[in-house]
Amino acid sequence: MKQVLKWTGLVLFAAVVGLTLAFAYNAAVLQTSIAAAERPSIQATPYPPIQSWSYGPGMMGRGGSGNGDGGWGMGPGMMDGYGAQGGAYSGSGTSITLDQAVEAAEQYLATYGNPDLALTEVMEFSDNFYAEIKEQSTDVHAFEVLIDRYTGVIYPEPGPNMMWNTRYGHMGGMMGGWGRQQVGSMSVSPERARDIAQQWLDQYLPGISATQEADAFYGYYTIHVLKEGQVYGMLSVNGYTGEVWYHTWHGDFIQMKELEE
Repeated sequence: MKQVLKWTGLVLFAAVVGLTLAFAYNAAVLQTSIAAAERPSIQATPYPPIQSWSYGPGMMGRGGSGNGDGGWGMGPGMMDGYGAQGGAYSGSGTSITLDQAVEAAEQYLATYGNPDLALTEVMEFSDNFYAEIKEQSTDVHAFEVLIDRYTGVIYPEPGPNMMWNTRYGHMGGMMGGWGRQQVGSMSVSPERARDIAQQWLDQYLPGISATQEADAFYGYYTIHVLKEGQVYGMLSVNGYTGEVWYHTWHGDFIQMKELEE
């Protein structure tokens, strides 16, 4: 009888211990669930994908400048959803002429739907044609486009035109946009932009000089650069940070046509 009572006591003790542990576990789970429910939900925001163009002499991304106006960073160049227009030529393998590129740009503006915009210049390079568009009422440059050398297809220039342009670019919307910052609000003056451009050239392209004129766009300046007095290429300077973005997608300069009166 004593042996039976002993084993019965052990079983009851084990049952009590098991129930105690089960209640303790359930209480802990419940407390954790309540605490988790009371905490705010935090969702990680992924970084957007970056599509990079080939940048200036030996530089990728941002870097220190020491000029007090921001980095020499090139920034990402992106070709986004602005549909190319034009393409009146066959693309037979023979390059169109400078005059045909001018005609293609003028036809593009005619269909753009803004009579205030005017073509100011078209430049021929070995890889494409480049054109600047200007607002006649404000005398401010609106945006920059490239023209395919063989088909005449016109599409927005990558780089500053799309990423820094606060009115017509990727950040402002090519069809009028929401960005309405005025050129006068840029903290970098045209003179300072030219000085920054020359400092960058002295460091990375010795012997190349910036022209005195800095074409003001919404959010940035574009400046032609010269080698031995002849057009060599161009770069842009951010009107707020002083960052420099060299245009490396043109190839060799051939000729240009000024259309501004």
